[in-house]
Amino acid sequence: MLNRRHIRIKVMQSIYAMHQSGSDVLEKQEKFLQASIENIEDLYLILLSSLVEIRNKEIQYIEIAKQKHLATPEERNPNLQFVTNPILVALAENEAIQSALEKRKINNWQINDDTILMLLQVVKQSELYEEYMSKNTVTFEDHSAFVAEMFSELIAPNEKLYSYLEDFKLTWVDDIPVVNTLILKQLKQITEKKNTVSIPPIYKDEEDKDFAIDLFRKTVLNESALAKEFMDKTPNWDMDRIAELDTIILKMAICEFLKFPSIPLKVTINEYLELAKEYSTPKSSIFINGILDNLVKDFQSNNRINKAGRGLM
Repeated sequence: MLNRRHIRIKVMQSIYAMHQSGSDVLEKQEKFLQASIENIEDLYLILLSSLVEIRNKEIQYIEIAKQKHLATPEERNPNLQFVTNPILVALAENEAIQSALEKRKINNWQINDDTILMLLQVVKQSELYEEYMSKNTVTFEDHSAFVAEMFSELIAPNEKLYSYLEDFKLTWVDDIPVVNTLILKQLKQITEKKNTVSIPPIYKDEEDKDFAIDLFRKTVLNESALAKEFMDKTPNWDMDRIAELDTIILKMAICEFLKFPSIPLKVTINEYLELAKEYSTPKSSIFINGILDNLVKDFQSNNRINKAGRGLM
């Protein structure tokens, strides 16, 4: 579910939170990092289950309408194309999803169905829904395309849903795009022969899981030493005026240079420049690029970089 860049983002945020809280209890902050990463599975399950709950709510509406004393012909014989959509049905009947929701004790849409009602209304008022429901002959590909477009165009970008998720857990702000992309990819992979969705692991492998903790520990435990590496490389900069995120990014990058022999220098530089562009000041990436470039030359000339494997320099 997570790639190395997102792991670096989580580590950066945890170190920043540690600085802001004034805490120096490594174990406490390490638990914060682990919880922040593990909670991404909850976000995934909440967003994926929103599709199931939207369908469930429409089924309830249809049943209530049928029972009206003066039900209209349309209410007695409703168009069931949406609630019988094979993709949505497959998600609703997916035992792995239901089991995970129960295991993680996720009941957001049961205790807060206002968001689901809002999303259902958005869907039913859309041209996408109208066009889909008006089709007389619908192929599996039509059903699949509708669900994918409904999620990508109506649900994922919905501001009220985003606000709800942000208010529920602030650490999800940077995770939402990653999870939305994953869900959309999974929806498009569902076929008539293979209609199950597997819940992906948080980490690609144990190496990535270890990388998250190692990067956090090695950066935090060596912050003073790592800061000294670039302090004399910034003669025209007042250290107190350098953005705090910039100093964290520099420390993490230098930590990778010196303490992670399997990670290529170019990968480290490119990754942290991207973090600087996205999270720090407009000029941060230029500043950080200059510092890291000078440090690499200095470390190499003094044989301080020991990268193992081919093509790692």
